[in-house]
Amino acid sequence: MKEKRHAARRAARTAVSSRFVVLTGLSGSGKSQAIRALEDLGYFCVDNLPVALLPMLAELTLRAGSEITRAAVVVDVREGRLLKDFPGIYRRLKSMTGLNPVLIFLEAAEPALVRRFSETRRPHPLSPDRSAIEGIREERQAMKVMRRMADHVVDTSSMTVHDLRHVFTGVASGRAPGTRLVVTILSFGFKHGIPVDADLLFDVRFLPNPHFVPALRPHTGRDREVRRYLDRSQATADFLKHTLNLLKFLVPQYAAEGKSYLTIGIGCTGGRHRSVAMAEALKKGLSGVEGVRLRVAHRDIAID
Repeated sequence: MKEKRHAARRAARTAVSSRFVVLTGLSGSGKSQAIRALEDLGYFCVDNLPVALLPMLAELTLRAGSEITRAAVVVDVREGRLLKDFPGIYRRLKSMTGLNPVLIFLEAAEPALVRRFSETRRPHPLSPDRSAIEGIREERQAMKVMRRMADHVVDTSSMTVHDLRHVFTGVASGRAPGTRLVVTILSFGFKHGIPVDADLLFDVRFLPNPHFVPALRPHTGRDREVRRYLDRSQATADFLKHTLNLLKFLVPQYAAEGKSYLTIGIGCTGGRHRSVAMAEALKKGLSGVEGVRLRVAHRDIAID
């Protein structure tokens, strides 16, 4: 578990110290964010460069006086049939004196990839007219050879694509990428399923339910009317007081242990009113905790 937690850090350190980086992996795993981070660090970056041109770009980085001293390239399943040429070309890169290329493979679990494609509403490159999961499975099979060749394999299932970008940029800025614990406070509805990535789980179904108030039903926990309704209950104040005290103790302990990501699930029945309001209130209450980056997400707020 600890090894997986540090895989992204090791890959990022290797990348920012390398002259030539090849980023590959599964669609939706965060390759675009990773290469944008490398671009911000001064790399000449190319997304989806034909594999046959890799040696030419590599030679430019080695040429004295060239403006391109470091390069990063994304190579993935969009290459189509040309992908079969990559192993031989990468071996050629390895043989180039002074280049020392690094191959980083990004992947994620199937549920995480399906969720990301659903959230972005983008079709999978291998399944424009099929379900995303069919394309994901086909791509995973097609990329097996490149995964075996990789110097680093990074599982981004528990990371957002933005978190991955922070890992890469954080390494080169002189600070360890894991020094700030990313805390996600996630509201959800139990009737839509418990989030699989939750580290801590709180059930707020004991609070008064705005769903049964006709005037409040169309609103969400972000709206003032719903918050005022909940604040009239002493149970709301007690829950926030005790839960914030607990989290203000726990969160620094997780950060000190070296944990990079912590997801706190806040659940009510439908995920629109109580859990949303409590998630927002907890984020506000934890804003003073040092050494963490807070974010709030509402998984089911748009679900009727």
